[in-house]
Amino acid sequence: MAQHIGIVGVSPEGAALCYRTICVEGAQYLGVYDHPEVSMHTHSLAEYMKCIERDDWDAVGELMLSSARKLASAGAQFLICPDNTVHQAFAYVEARSPLPWIHIAEVVAEEARTRRFRRLGLTGTKYLVASEVYPERLDARGLEYVRPSPAEREEINRIIFDELQDGTLTATAVASFQRTIARMKNDGCDAVVLGCTEIPLLMNDGNSPLPTLDSTRLLARAALKRAIQL
Repeated sequence: MAQHIGIVGVSPEGAALCYRTICVEGAQYLGVYDHPEVSMHTHSLAEYMKCIERDDWDAVGELMLSSARKLASAGAQFLICPDNTVHQAFAYVEARSPLPWIHIAEVVAEEARTRRFRRLGLTGTKYLVASEVYPERLDARGLEYVRPSPAEREEINRIIFDELQDGTLTATAVASFQRTIARMKNDGCDAVVLGCTEIPLLMNDGNSPLPTLDSTRLLARAALKRAIQL
């Protein structure tokens, strides 16, 4: 039998896309309409943001652990979190978790190495791109990376929180991402990490100046494969 997947949700749009990907793509392995058992628990995004804005990552970790314990009680056998930013609390969480986790940046970094990319542009919230969540895992695989400029970080962060969190998709936002990704391409990047789980709602290989590494769907597919033991 497939293993029971637990999703620790943070932002609604990213968690929904991850859940939907597991359910829809499960059919290619298990048969029409079929997918592994999935449970999700989410604290309010507002509760997470209170902790993030005061730079209290231990408190972020406590929220994640609260979800983890509820999912363990519901029968989940391993956990994922479709939110890149809160992975800054991962070391705190992993040491105390009742269940094992799949780390979103590990999945993305491994995909980048498999596809033989060498230098990645990073996009995501201003909290994420200033952190070492991706650099640590890229460095471990000999991969280079380029962070957004300060102005780019602020604009991407604004789009994420003012638009994508509500499912608002605009041509202006697409154009803004395209400018940033084109600049990263000029800086020698050969792919871009969509390092906020809402960004894939807006950007994809069809409209990006660089090949994309879709953190949301890559995490969902890694969970699906683990659940059915591929």
